[in-house]
Amino acid sequence: MKTPKTVPEVKLSWEISADEIAAILAGSHSNPFAVLGVHQAGDAFVARCFIPGAEEVTAMTLDGSVIGELKQLHADGFFAGPVSLTKLQPVRYRARRGDAEWAVTDPYSFGPVLGPMDDYFARQGSHLRLFDKMGAHLIKHDGAQGIHFAVWAPNAQRVSVVGDFNNWDGRRHVMRFRSDSGIWEIFAPDVPIGVAYKFEIRGQDGVLLPLKADPFARRSELRPKTASIAAADLEQEWEDEAHLKHWRETDKRRQPISIYEVHAASWRRRDDGTMLSWDELASSLIPYCADMGFTHIEFLPITEYPYDPSWGYQTTGLYAPTARFGEPEGFARFVNGCHKVGIGVILDWVPAHFPTDEHGLGWFDGTALYEHEDPRKGFHPDWSTAIYNFGRTEVVSYLVNNALYWAEKFHLDGLRVDAVASMLYLDYSRKHGEWIPNEYGGNENLEAVRFLQDLNTRIYGNHSNVMTIAEESTSWPKVSQPVHEGGLGFGFKWNMGFMHDTLSYMSRDPIYRGHHHNELTFGLLYAYSENFVLPLSHDEVVHGKGSLIAKMPGDDWQKFANLRAYYAYMWGYPGKKLLFMGQEFAQWSEWSEAKSLDWNLLQYRMHEGMRRLVRDLNFTYRSKPALHERDCEGEGFEWLVADDHQNSVFAWLRKAPGQKPVAVITNFTPVYRENYTIRLPSAGRWREILNTDADIYGGSGKGNGGRVQAVDAGGNITCSITLPPLATIMLEPEN
Repeated sequence: MKTPKTVPEVKLSWEISADEIAAILAGSHSNPFAVLGVHQAGDAFVARCFIPGAEEVTAMTLDGSVIGELKQLHADGFFAGPVSLTKLQPVRYRARRGDAEWAVTDPYSFGPVLGPMDDYFARQGSHLRLFDKMGAHLIKHDGAQGIHFAVWAPNAQRVSVVGDFNNWDGRRHVMRFRSDSGIWEIFAPDVPIGVAYKFEIRGQDGVLLPLKADPFARRSELRPKTASIAAADLEQEWEDEAHLKHWRETDKRRQPISIYEVHAASWRRRDDGTMLSWDELASSLIPYCADMGFTHIEFLPITEYPYDPSWGYQTTGLYAPTARFGEPEGFARFVNGCHKVGIGVILDWVPAHFPTDEHGLGWFDGTALYEHEDPRKGFHPDWSTAIYNFGRTEVVSYLVNNALYWAEKFHLDGLRVDAVASMLYLDYSRKHGEWIPNEYGGNENLEAVRFLQDLNTRIYGNHSNVMTIAEESTSWPKVSQPVHEGGLGFGFKWNMGFMHDTLSYMSRDPIYRGHHHNELTFGLLYAYSENFVLPLSHDEVVHGKGSLIAKMPGDDWQKFANLRAYYAYMWGYPGKKLLFMGQEFAQWSEWSEAKSLDWNLLQYRMHEGMRRLVRDLNFTYRSKPALHERDCEGEGFEWLVADDHQNSVFAWLRKAPGQKPVAVITNFTPVYRENYTIRLPSAGRWREILNTDADIYGGSGKGNGGRVQAVDAGGNITCSITLPPLATIMLEPEN
């Protein structure tokens, strides 16, 4: 022990009223930093501390020099006394009770971590690195190492951080209030990484709220537990610069994009039914997607969520990869592994609503902080969830920062924004009188529009390799047009009309399809009004809708033939592609989030044939520029046969400047047609580069022997071809 310094006599310097002591002991003091810690008293200094369970307390400097013995002013653990210091500085206490002795570094002897510029930018909404300031971060501050906690709760009377490190006692780490920004902060020295914590908040009325998880938590406990975990800064040796450079420097509209939509918890499971870790998923999902030719994996939400059957769409931790699959570093390794083999990763992102679980964002500081107070704007009738207040600067900043966080820290390639339509319309799923018109009397949510425009402007301005995709189910104009042209600024939009119309058509018996021919031709009238992704998503194979193969009419052979023809039709159609897991091998059963896909089906010829077809479609789409370079531009499409409703035949040409065209011909009836005449743009031999009726895919093996001959008859170039039953073929000129 170092020799104690002489403590000067300081009269009245450490005295404090009984009321203030009582407030500290009750955890109700409005500003404990004004009482606890080290304070100057004239030319000397005094220290005060609250250490429950202590009977004696010695004050020391951080290097262990004794600077004074404190007097117990209350038996519950309140101590005070003069200390021998020449300046304000952090101190540590040696507390004793009987034979027990322990050290406590005083959090109230440290100055603030955040500065006035943080307050200014946070209040203004222009702080683009809130994720480095808010939440829990391991730092070294004034000579000590610990965790800095910060949370926005402007209307709270008092906020404490509680956790394993203070026995969940809200009196121990009451936070400092920054009135300019409404942020509460505290540096908690000696607190290690990995501790569980929450915020204990006393509302304006003095009533304690349910403990709240950290809105900026970067890691959470595994459900059913709900605490946040103090996480270290993400460490990942990224090996993906070539991948990022490619997507930074290319026009994504002219790149092949074929997305495999995955629910990470049910793609595959261990033999005992438990979920795979990120590393286990990486060892099987990444090589599978690479072999299948998909360019991207899109995950249903993987941000922390309490309820498995919500599939992640009711998230309580936007900044934390769910603990179901391990630590956040595992997800970073997964993304890095994908990028090393050229596969992008897209996150399904949910800013449209949030659940009302008591540990979440709802009435966070005792007021409607993140949501609207009026349920006509703040409650979502479809999902019984809360709706973000997009008119509040801090809420918009919270969400925009989250998008930037995933792009920067985890190198994500895209965000698919869920339920955009519900954000855009004030009367979405509401009856008359259940919604509030905007300032002009309309039903457009102008605040949400501005949020989405700001989101996309920030994302593309800071991370040009990232793409944003809107799930927007209405005819809202210019969803995927630039903000400066009046658009929402998304890179792409899901083509819900394509999905609805084509599935409606395909579910009909072929004998009736001729009467619904326009369900397939209508989509070309608006195919280039947006940059479209064609989705066959999870929404189509749940809630009693069955699987895609189960939607097809006819006997089993016809079901498979229909689905094969449909997939090739879609891959030849203008627009990027998305297919939900399990549908690539025609899983019979409806998808369930609670179990693995039916991988055993691949031992059967028809299911394996379907998988081979999707694989070949992906590689054909990627290797033929005509099939992807003008996905979003009308010049890349030309009808060859649009009006043969009697035979239910469709044919078109896909084109790209300087590239060989590809003819796509579909026969949506079980009739085998020989000598079917179509026109082609050039005479000579055309190769049959794909035929969904091929034996290798489970078809009948009918076709054109690999080649057809186009003949120029007086300027009219035609070709006589064989159309297999319920099949799509693709042709390409040999020269």
